[in-house]
Amino acid sequence: MDWIRLTKSGKDLTGLKGRLIEVTEDELSKHNKKEDCWICIRGFVYNVTPYMEYHPGGEDELMKAAGTDGTDLFDQVHRWVNYESMLKECLVGRMAVKPIGAPKEVSPTVSEDKKQLNGVLPEKKVLVSSKDLTPSYDWFQTESLITIVIYTKQKDMNAELVIVDCQDKQLRGEIIIDDHSYLVEVDLDHAVSEDVAVNIAEKVGKVEIILNKKDDIHWKMLGQPLEGHNTFIKCTDRGLFYRKCKLVSKTEVTHDTKLFCLMLPKGTHLCVPTGRHIYLKQIIAGTEVVKPYTPVLPFLPLDFKEPPRQDGVHIYLMIKIYSHGLFTQALDQLQIGDNISVSNPEGSFKKSQVQTSEDLLLLAGGTGFTPMVKLLNFALTEVSCLRTVKLIFFNKTEDDILWRNQLEQLALKDERFEVQFILSQPSKDWVGKQGKISSSLLSEFVKRSRRDSKVLICICGPAPFTEQGVQYLKDLGYSQEEIHAFTA
Repeated sequence: MDWIRLTKSGKDLTGLKGRLIEVTEDELSKHNKKEDCWICIRGFVYNVTPYMEYHPGGEDELMKAAGTDGTDLFDQVHRWVNYESMLKECLVGRMAVKPIGAPKEVSPTVSEDKKQLNGVLPEKKVLVSSKDLTPSYDWFQTESLITIVIYTKQKDMNAELVIVDCQDKQLRGEIIIDDHSYLVEVDLDHAVSEDVAVNIAEKVGKVEIILNKKDDIHWKMLGQPLEGHNTFIKCTDRGLFYRKCKLVSKTEVTHDTKLFCLMLPKGTHLCVPTGRHIYLKQIIAGTEVVKPYTPVLPFLPLDFKEPPRQDGVHIYLMIKIYSHGLFTQALDQLQIGDNISVSNPEGSFKKSQVQTSEDLLLLAGGTGFTPMVKLLNFALTEVSCLRTVKLIFFNKTEDDILWRNQLEQLALKDERFEVQFILSQPSKDWVGKQGKISSSLLSEFVKRSRRDSKVLICICGPAPFTEQGVQYLKDLGYSQEEIHAFTA
């Protein structure tokens, strides 16, 4: 957050004394060193030299785009970041060539006169392949209800793939299908009540969104379509959507970590899938700041007789409060009843990666434990082919270990589960393992239960921990397909 303070200091961060210039590709390419680094994002050029030391991913990540158009790289890693706000004091100017990231054309099968800037065809669907698997929708009404029916054309539809928000007459229904997103987005013709019901016929892929009319009148139309309405595009091309959630409780987990419970609005249907994260957004010192967090469970269940059901109302986040972190300090200062913006889920993890494994090995550093909570729960509840589930949990001290008692109880309760705590700054009384993540430590604890067993290794923690861990695992002979690193 020191970066925000620097941008507010009035210091000239571009080196151009407030001037904005047009930048040619040739000129951009000259600024490709750590001490002189310009990057283009969506047609705008930024001098990121002063940002180098503040970038969470380190200098090397920024240097990958030095002197070039970094739009694609940015979208792969940080598309959720409001770079316009974060780097506004570093703006050099606009590219002199055609703008980067111009809207993509719709399928060439569509006639030229029907092309739209946003890829939307009136009364038509955006085509993604010759075989038309694009979802469609319809609606009908009774005296008191409006029902929107979305035909996904998918056989394995479930609640985690359906996101609905209805606020102030605006309806937004998004269906996630693999790496694509179908959206119904309408400014409704009349007012509806806050309560929204979602019914899913999983085997036929039909989704019903049921709204209650505020007045028993006949609607002549569903409403006015908004910009993204009736589009079927890649998830990465769909901007993140936020809704305001209410803080309902804060509970201490350790000396510096708290469990935040957020309540979704009445008009929202959202279930965050296992292994996926959301973003929290706050305005700090006049700048929009966004941070990723992985939802957890309110506690670690010890009885795995049947899969747990999310209540669909609350999101639980385990967050470490940093003494010099403006974002987490602002979170900690929120009062019960305050609102905070929460995004749609993001991430690439798929449950099928666990469902085909015999050994599940989890490497967690500090609050990198959070994605492991739901993953543990899912694995021990719903994956019958798993022989072993092992958590190797790295922390500085005993006081830093999250949910230690619950993890130890779980290990006693379920013979498939084992937990190993490793401390880098142990007290003299610590009798367990000590050290930092290393090839020798991993070779001791990361092992297949059988020589040919199928293994999945998940790792999460601070960026250096994760990067080093992945490399150590590869050095030990594990393939990229056997490793999933949680990053955001």
